[in-house]
Amino acid sequence: MSKINIFSLGGLNENGKNMYVVEIDKNIFIFDAGLKYGTDKMLGIDYIIPKFDYLVQNKKNIKGLFLTHGHDENMGATADILREIPDLPVYATKFTMDILKQDLKDSEVNATHLKEIRPHSKLDFGSLSIFPISVTHSIPDAVCYVLYTEDGAIVYTGDFVFDSTAMGSYKTDIGKLAYVGKQGVLCLLAESFYAEKQGHTSPNNRVSEYIREVLRKSEDRIIATIFPAHIYRIQELFNEIMKTKRKVVIMGKTLQDTVNRAMEMGYLKFDRNRIGDLSTLNEKEVVVFISDEKEKPFANLERILKGFDKYIKLKETDTIFITEPSYEGIEKRLAVIMDEIAMKNIEVVSLSPKKHLLHHASREDLMLMINLMNPKYYFPVKGEYRHQVANADIASELGIPKENIILKQNGDVATFVDGVLQEESEHIPVDDILIDGKSNGDIGELVLKDREMLGENGIVIVSCTLDKNTKQILAGPEILTRGFIFVRESQELIEETKQICEQVIEANIFEDNHRVDYTKIKNEVREQLGKFFYRETECKPMILTVIQEV
Repeated sequence: MSKINIFSLGGLNENGKNMYVVEIDKNIFIFDAGLKYGTDKMLGIDYIIPKFDYLVQNKKNIKGLFLTHGHDENMGATADILREIPDLPVYATKFTMDILKQDLKDSEVNATHLKEIRPHSKLDFGSLSIFPISVTHSIPDAVCYVLYTEDGAIVYTGDFVFDSTAMGSYKTDIGKLAYVGKQGVLCLLAESFYAEKQGHTSPNNRVSEYIREVLRKSEDRIIATIFPAHIYRIQELFNEIMKTKRKVVIMGKTLQDTVNRAMEMGYLKFDRNRIGDLSTLNEKEVVVFISDEKEKPFANLERILKGFDKYIKLKETDTIFITEPSYEGIEKRLAVIMDEIAMKNIEVVSLSPKKHLLHHASREDLMLMINLMNPKYYFPVKGEYRHQVANADIASELGIPKENIILKQNGDVATFVDGVLQEESEHIPVDDILIDGKSNGDIGELVLKDREMLGENGIVIVSCTLDKNTKQILAGPEILTRGFIFVRESQELIEETKQICEQVIEANIFEDNHRVDYTKIKNEVREQLGKFFYRETECKPMILTVIQEV
C-alpha cells in the first residue's frame, strides 16, 4: 500500500515563492524553490522565501530539488536552502543551472551536488522516476516534471504556454505530454496565474510587430527597459533591431553578464559588431538596454529621470520603451513613472497588459494541458486564491468531478492512499522567512514593527553622563531626535523633556550607597516620555536611553 502526500511550502494564494513537495512513502521530491520580493510596506526587506524547516528535519529522505526554469520566483531561494542543506541534490537544465551557479557564486554558497539534466532523459530513483519535458516559457530550457509512481504519474507543469511558433530551447514537446497522458496521470499540478484570462496566451505573448513599429516611429535614441531573465523578449528586440541600422548599448553589469552568457551558450543570437559601448551611448540611432529588476521595478529608469545616472542624460528627442506589460503589484508604480516621463516632455511607449501578456497559461492553454494529461485529480497551484478557484472552474468545465479538484493553502496536505484521495487533512507548519540584504536569517516581525515605528514616528535618544564615584549628573540629559519633531521650532518641548528625564534619573540615584538603578531609569524614562510625547504631539517615537559613567 503506497501513501503519497502533496503539499506546498509556498506558492499558493500568492505570486512567487513557489515550492511544492511530493512525498511518496518517505521519499521526498521538491519542485522549485522560489522567492518573492518585498513590497514598499515591508520596510527594507529584499525578498521572502518559504520556511523550510520540514525539509531540514527530513533531509535524509530528500531525493532532490528539481527546478523548472531560471526565474527568481521558481529558483531564487535555492542558495538559502543550500546553506542549510549543503548536500541537497539539485537538478536543472543547462541554462537554469548556469543561472543557479552564478547565483550561488554571488551568494558565496558552495554546492557539490548540482546535476545538469536534459529534457526527455529519465532519472531513476529506485521504483520511482522523474521525466522532464520541454515547455515554452520566456526563458530557454524550461521544463515540466513527470514523477512516475505505482499509482500513476504526478505532473508539475511549472510555467508554460502553448505557442506554435516557439522553436529550439523554447519548444513544447506536445507529443511527449500526450504520451504521459495516455499512460495515466494520478494528479496534475498546473499554474493558475492567468486562469481568469480568456483564450490562449499566444500570440499575445509575442510583440515583434509592436517593437518593429516603435523602431520605425522613433527617429532618435530609444531607451528600452528589460527584464534580464526574459531572454525571449531580448531576442525579439535583437531580431527587429537587426532589420535596422541601429546599434545596441547594454547598461548594467547584471544585464551585460546575462546577455553575454546567453550569447556564448547559443540562446541569444545577435551580431556582436552591433553592440556598442559608452562612446556610442548618445548616438542618434542607438537602442539603450537598461535592466528593470522585479526586486525594485523601474529603479534604474527612475534614477535616469531624476538625473542621477552617471552616463545617461535624457533628451527631449528620446523615446522610452517599457518592453514588458505591467503585472499585479506594479501598476501604481508604473503610473507614477509614466507621469514623471510626461513632465519631461519625452515620448514613452509601453505594452498594454490587456493586449500583451507574459508567458503564462491562459484558460485555453490550461484546457489543452488538462485534455492532454487527462488527470484523475487536479491541483491548481501558483497564483492568488482567486486564480486557483478560476483554474479549478476550468477543470470542472472539462468534466473533472469537483471532489477530485484540490484547492489548498500553503501547508495543507493532500494525501493519496493507493491512488485515492483521503478526506483527512494534515497540515505542515509554514511561514515566511524575511531576508534583508546578505543576512542569512529571518528578520522577523518584531524588526519590521520597529522599522514601522521609526518610519512613522521617529526616534528620541536621551543621553546622560554620571560621576563614577558620586553618581551625580555631570552632563545632560541631552535630547537627540530624528524624524520626530523639528528641534529648532520645538525648544519648549525639548526643555520639558530634559526636565522629565532629569527628575527620573535623580529619583533613582541612591546617595547612601552610591548606587544607580539603570534599568528602572530606562523603563521610567520610556514610560513618562511616551505619555508626555503622545499628549503633546499624538506621536509615539521610539525612545532610547543611554547612561554612562566617567
